[in-house]
Parts: sequence; structure tokens; C-alpha cells
Amino acid sequence: MDFLNQVFSENQVFAWETRIADWFFFASILFLLFELVRLLVRKSLNWQVIGDTLTNFVTFFAFFISNIVVLGIFYVGAYYLIYEYLSIARIPITPWSIALCVVAADFAYYWEHRFTHRVGFGWATHTVHHSSPYFNISVAYRFGPIDGIIPLFFHAPLAVLGFHPLLIVFSETMVQIYQTALHTEVIGKLPKPVEAVMNTPSHHRVHHGSNPQYLDKNYAGMFIVWDRLFGTFEEEREKVVYGITEPLNSVNPITVFFHGLTRLYRQMAGARNARTAFGFLLRPPGWTPNPKA
Repeated sequence: MDFLNQVFSENQVFAWETRIADWFFFASILFLLFELVRLLVRKSLNWQVIGDTLTNFVTFFAFFISNIVVLGIFYVGAYYLIYEYLSIARIPITPWSIALCVVAADFAYYWEHRFTHRVGFGWATHTVHHSSPYFNISVAYRFGPIDGIIPLFFHAPLAVLGFHPLLIVFSETMVQIYQTALHTEVIGKLPKPVEAVMNTPSHHRVHHGSNPQYLDKNYAGMFIVWDRLFGTFEEEREKVVYGITEPLNSVNPITVFFHGLTRLYRQMAGARNARTAFGFLLRPPGWTPNPKA
């Protein structure tokens, strides 16, 4: 019990986050090689898959430079400002608060993820992640231009509650790492108790499906219970068709990285009036204006 009440420093949390993220990235590369060899053995590996995989990492590099390096200080700084001036408490970093913050961050992620699917400008960046017609762990690193900004608005309440900014970042990272591990076809369905509570590769395959019954389902990060509670759960039954409803058919990383934003720009620029333009920006993707409006 002494361990559960032990208080950790922010430096310790930062070190854990960095070490876990680095080691998991290397593990992901090794697992990707295993997936590609598996495809080779099955005679399913082709240049399109290889090109798509390389594009995934190019978008990750572009995301890393534009979001993490350039805006990272602003992102963490915003948490510190909220924590310093708006927080209602100061929650010490203990094993209890770490577990609670990870669960809270996962809950916030569910709503953030749902937002990016159901609001035009959110989908304009998140569509990059869904545009791959394949499903392997490299797809987890396929990011859009502003994917790193939107999470701030959904996780900021954790700083208001009094969780330390670095603990919030650590918790976000843990959710993302868990999510990354779900991007694979190697693992089938897991035992029913696990599938009932946790997000699994099977559940996340559904999320990446363009099949009509799979659209906008299974937003969860770690715990699929959020989808079950809020009516967005769908079980994997028929074979998943990966990608978006209007296939991109390109492995050009520039096209992939910007296609959502350029499409949104064309829609807004071609709108008849400001109301319609804001409709494309704020309404769900696929929304069409009333021709009489």
C-alpha cells in the first residue's frame, strides 16, 4: 500500500513518457517488418502496400515537425497556464492519480475522436488517418496536418480538475500507444470478457471500415465501454473494407497529407453564401446544403 501512496515528481513522469514512447516506436517498426514478411509469405505484398506504408511515415514526419516540434511548447504551455490559474485542485502524482488520469484521458479521447468524425474541419484533418486502404501498424502513424491541436480542447478539463500537465501528456501518450497497437490484422478476436471491456484490434478494424454499417463506430481509445455506453459500438462481423467512402487512390504523401483540407477549402470557396460555407466547416462530412437555402 505504501507504493500506491508514493508521490512521483514531474521529472519522473516525463522520463517514463519518453522512455515508453521511444521503446514502443522501435517495437512497432519490428512488428511492421513482421507484418510485411507475413504478407510476402502470403503473396499479398506489392508495391502499392509498400508505397502506402512509406507514405504513412512521411505524414508522421510532417505531423511531427508541424505539430510536435513547432506547436509542442504551446500545447504543453496551455496545460500549465490552465493548471496554474484555473485548476480547482492540485492532485499529487501517485499510482492512484496516474490510473485515474489515464482513464479520464481515454474518456476525453473518445469525445475528441468522435468530434473529428462528426465535424467538417475535424474530419478534414482526421480523414488522412482513415484514407489508407490497408491496415497495419504503420497506419497508426498516418496523421493529418492539425491532428495535434484538437486534443488540447478535450483534455484541457483534466488540467482544470488539477491533474499535473505532464501527467496529462503522459496519459494521452499511453492512450495513443494503446491505439497504435490495435492497427493490425494479425490478431483476431480476443476472449469475450476482453472484447466486452477493452478496445481490441477487431473493434478498431471496424472503426477503419468504409462498410456502411461500420461508419462512425468504435471511437474508443483503450476502453470500448464508452462506445457501448454512448451507442456507437459495432461488432466485426463481415469483412472490413478499409479506407474512406471516396477512395483517395494515391500514395503521394503531399496529396494524402493535405487532401482533407484542400477538399474542405474547395467546398467552402464554392459555397453560395457564408451560412453554407460554415455548414461545410461545422456540420458532419457528407453534409449537403439545402438547394433552396
